[in-house]
Amino acid sequence: MAAALAAEEKLFARIAEDLLANSWSVLPACLPTALSTALQQQLHSMGTIDFSPAGIGRGTDHAVVAQVRRDEILWIEGATAAEREWLDWSGRLQSYLNRRLFLGLFSFESHFAHYGPGAFYRKHLDAFKAQSNLDAAGGDGTNRVVSLVAYFNSQWQPEDGGELVLYAADGNMEVGRVTPALGTLVVFLSEDIPHEVLPAQRDRFSIAGWYRINQTRHGRTDPPR
Repeated sequence: MAAALAAEEKLFARIAEDLLANSWSVLPACLPTALSTALQQQLHSMGTIDFSPAGIGRGTDHAVVAQVRRDEILWIEGATAAEREWLDWSGRLQSYLNRRLFLGLFSFESHFAHYGPGAFYRKHLDAFKAQSNLDAAGGDGTNRVVSLVAYFNSQWQPEDGGELVLYAADGNMEVGRVTPALGTLVVFLSEDIPHEVLPAQRDRFSIAGWYRINQTRHGRTDPPR
């Protein structure tokens, strides 16, 4: 137990250091093995029948736009032991980042993602500074601060495609390309790192999650989704 806690602390420290230095962190095969295996087994057992086409935008602006993204998603609600273990782990990372970086992260949301053959997600940001300002004023923006991606694909080969490409803040220069291999983690600042998912050539599974700051609208806490 002590060794596992020490390894987790070391991993969280690396993520925090990378965010401070680069605004992003890529860590191959670093998600705890038992957690990776449990989530991968759940994904394989349930298939894709419960997934829904992913959209863009929030609330009344939400729409499915196939020219932008063609993945399918299933929100994680803690319905299984593996999902609860994932939420516990991501909660500990949230607490660490708040202590170390003073980010004020308030909540976390995440979903499973399935990219079938040919599926992609065009270059985008997970949040916009202008929208965060709207949130603070009571508008309908977004308040995602830190994005988190984990992968659950064994024996992924270069010809399988589906890489996550990270770009510098101006969106012009590629700064990282991530193979979606089992246990790999990617963490980045939602407002600062444009990114895209290249077309996959076989079924590709991941979790995408976002840590959010607290916003209130009309005296009511902004819901997490």
